[in-house]
Amino acid sequence: MEDNKIIEKIKNINLKVLLLGFILGILVFFGVRFVTYTPPKEVHYHANFAVYIDGQREKFENPFYYQEITTCSIDSDGDPAHRVHMHDNISDLIHVHAPAVTWGNFFQNIGWNVGKGYIDTSDKLLVNENGKKLNFVLNGEAIDDITTKIIGDRDKLLVSYGDDSKDQLKNQFDSVPASAEEFDNNQDPASCSGNHKENTVKDRLKNLL
Repeated sequence: MEDNKIIEKIKNINLKVLLLGFILGILVFFGVRFVTYTPPKEVHYHANFAVYIDGQREKFENPFYYQEITTCSIDSDGDPAHRVHMHDNISDLIHVHAPAVTWGNFFQNIGWNVGKGYIDTSDKLLVNENGKKLNFVLNGEAIDDITTKIIGDRDKLLVSYGDDSKDQLKNQFDSVPASAEEFDNNQDPASCSGNHKENTVKDRLKNLL
């Protein structure tokens, strides 16, 4: 009987040791996750574009096209306009703040719609007809539709509607600036670039789950 009690006692001790080791292992695992957590890098890059209609460059003068800096915060991540937009009346530069954002998303955010063979400026709908057509030139390459094209860092896009020749389209594309690189390499005070997510205790705790 004494032997059975000793064996039972050893089994209980071994079980407690295993349980304690399991608990310590979990604590160490979550402790490492808590200490080493770093917030995901904020997406923020730029692209350039221009729109020509019947040979005239669209100036995007309406303030509606531009997102106010005060509304650009980490609390607005769920807002489609936060994902891609323009700032400060710079009409040829867009700011991208989320992955997998398309050119279609951008034009929707400014109240326009574009697609294969048509462009809706909210004031008028223009379609391929009467010798006029819609052209897209992305990074020097003519394509049929940019709606689902993901905006790349430092992309250059021309959207042109009319009866323009190839030479005219080339001149229009050449007019698209290449300022995206400059904005990529320098902190942009007129954008969301100053709103980096802080490495808070709350964020660290969320990362444990």
